[in-house]
Amino acid sequence: MTSSKVYFSDLSSGSKENNLINRIGRLFKKACEGIEYDKDDLVALKLHFGEKGIDTFLRPVQVEPIIKAVRDAGGKPFLADSNTLYTGSRSNAVDHQKTAQENGWVRPVVSAPVIIADGLHGNEFYAVEIDGEHFDEVKIGAAFFQADGIIGVSHFKGHGMTGFGGTLKNLGMGCASRAGKLMMHYNVEPEVDIEECIGCGKCAIWCPAEAIEVEQYAEIDLEKCIGCGECRIVCPEGAIEVKDSSSNQEIQEKIAEFAHGSLIDKYERSIFFNFVVDVTPECDCPPWRKYPMVPDIGIVASKDPIAVDQAAYDLVKDEKGREYGAGIDKFGKEHDVDPTAQLKHGEKLGMGYRKYELIDIS
Repeated sequence: MTSSKVYFSDLSSGSKENNLINRIGRLFKKACEGIEYDKDDLVALKLHFGEKGIDTFLRPVQVEPIIKAVRDAGGKPFLADSNTLYTGSRSNAVDHQKTAQENGWVRPVVSAPVIIADGLHGNEFYAVEIDGEHFDEVKIGAAFFQADGIIGVSHFKGHGMTGFGGTLKNLGMGCASRAGKLMMHYNVEPEVDIEECIGCGKCAIWCPAEAIEVEQYAEIDLEKCIGCGECRIVCPEGAIEVKDSSSNQEIQEKIAEFAHGSLIDKYERSIFFNFVVDVTPECDCPPWRKYPMVPDIGIVASKDPIAVDQAAYDLVKDEKGREYGAGIDKFGKEHDVDPTAQLKHGEKLGMGYRKYELIDIS
């Protein structure tokens, strides 16, 4: 069976020459072997700039070596994300830019500009044809479509609906326009456990469809609900769950198809990093954080988006965690989903291989 190379570095070093910043540059050089950018090629670093109020997003100082490496390889790097479907601090380009700046994505910390890929209101996109099981066409933010290459720079952590969020989630949901995000979420139906709900109203504040009313407890109008799932993520009591668990597998498959659409003419000019640090149970979208599930592990990089997610998943699985021991599928246990559905579907789409060779450059 065909396998891919995945390069790994841990986080510990004993000298300036071998510090983490230098090793991130070496990871890029190893992973990008054979990739060259022409003069003035525009290369998107796909990031999550962090919601206002959370601190587990990637630090700008960790990304600057990748920016420099892209520039040294001949490309013109820019930092990009698309607007969110939910109502938060990143749902339009003005608020999104402001949040990015407040979270440190500014010069001189990073030497590349921030661009919100799908425009002011999230409606600037290209329809990309794919041969998927769920979609024949996906809606990709304009700047990602127009870029000559994409460097996926992902914080690997948990996610309530997909088990984990890594490269595929970062590309699939993150490169999609707001309309594309809606395409992935439309059949998700959340349900409130009234025994657990404390009526705090946070879900109603974050609901972009105004589908939630709160009196003694939250009530969701499924006729208005667009299935974005953010009510489940922001609920501090864990009182909201998805009614049909099969939709968790389906949304993973849809995310993989959007990720494929974002890369469809860029596979030969794209590289993917997963930072397996601050591996919290949930994503970086709520304006708060939970304890990490495992100690910080390291960074993996590859030209294969499937292999780099599989490697990160395996590293977390093999690590002894706060609540789950070594060898336990921590994301599956935490969220009662099969988080590998996205990897299986991505491999089926021809995006890469789940089998890999892990090469330690520490």
